[in-house]
Amino acid sequence: MRFPGYFASILSLIILLGAVNPIYGSIQASDEYTHSFVAKAVENVAPAVVRIDTERTVEHEPFDPTLIDPLLRDLLGEPTLGPEKERGQGSGVLIDQNGLVLTNAHVVENVDEVSVTMANGEKSNGRVVGTDFVTDLALVRLELLSKLEAAPLGNSEDLAVGDWAIALGTPYGLERTVTLGIVSSLHRNINSLGFSDKRLDLIQTDAAINPGNSGGPLVNYLGEVIGINTLVRSGPGAGLGFAIPINLAKRISDQLLANGEVIHPYLGVQLIPLDAKIAKEHNLDPNSLVELPERSGALVQSVLSDSPAEKAGLRRGDLIISADEQEISDPSALLEKVENSRIGTPFLIKLLRNNREIKLSIQPEALPRIS
Repeated sequence: MRFPGYFASILSLIILLGAVNPIYGSIQASDEYTHSFVAKAVENVAPAVVRIDTERTVEHEPFDPTLIDPLLRDLLGEPTLGPEKERGQGSGVLIDQNGLVLTNAHVVENVDEVSVTMANGEKSNGRVVGTDFVTDLALVRLELLSKLEAAPLGNSEDLAVGDWAIALGTPYGLERTVTLGIVSSLHRNINSLGFSDKRLDLIQTDAAINPGNSGGPLVNYLGEVIGINTLVRSGPGAGLGFAIPINLAKRISDQLLANGEVIHPYLGVQLIPLDAKIAKEHNLDPNSLVELPERSGALVQSVLSDSPAEKAGLRRGDLIISADEQEISDPSALLEKVENSRIGTPFLIKLLRNNREIKLSIQPEALPRIS
């Protein structure tokens, strides 16, 4: 019979449980519960996260009411005439104790009224100080100036792929929502996401960012703001979130506070990247119309009429390889140089045209506002 062995096993198990039971007992009896780093980070920044409610007037195209089917008129009533009010919602973050809120430009675009709700439920009217649609950033000033707590701002240049990322905001009107992820990528060019009218290198994260999160903060494990949530790209199985680096946001907010606007230099060219491999494949095509230089650079695809580029003599097919004595390997490198240039100050570039190096001097102008 195996009963003695069976009872011996039971006895051993009882002795083992008795040995570990004091450990469990000590955990249960502990008076202090340690929260996660996420809870501590949220506690550090949450008082500065706000909800932004907006109202704007929307004009409708006039039409002939006699063209509406009589049956539809009976069912739906007479068509609404004149402008209508449209309500929107987003998030923001207090960046100083004087009532300045940083948010997205698309949250407060063409609004008539702005109402801001603090983390403690208190409400205040807001005034749009300025917007910059090139970087999708805006600054709002609150009328309420008492007991405001600003968020601690971090340094987005210190980020590395794999760092923790915590998104806060008001998605779908659900206040004080927190999601956790990591920094999935850095310097993600917004043009690759289909926004050709923006100049942004974004932080990519897998922390869930949903409608209503726009303008809220993306923070690190210390609760320091490292980015401003701006958009999400949904796909099968998961979504991709993107945030504007806080270092850029600080520079833009300083200019908005000082001038109410941000002036961006521009040349007036549409560019595509070129490298030796792409150029070689193109040149092997017997139907190609031009031969491309087999090296890296920013290839001019088109030149805008009456732009600084046209005035300086740039042409379609030119390959820009240098700007201000620094090598240019792709369009983003050139755009960064242009963004840091001065309006009206000569901007020197070197390009290849018909296998000849040419130097041109361009005077950047202010980027026209796209209405």
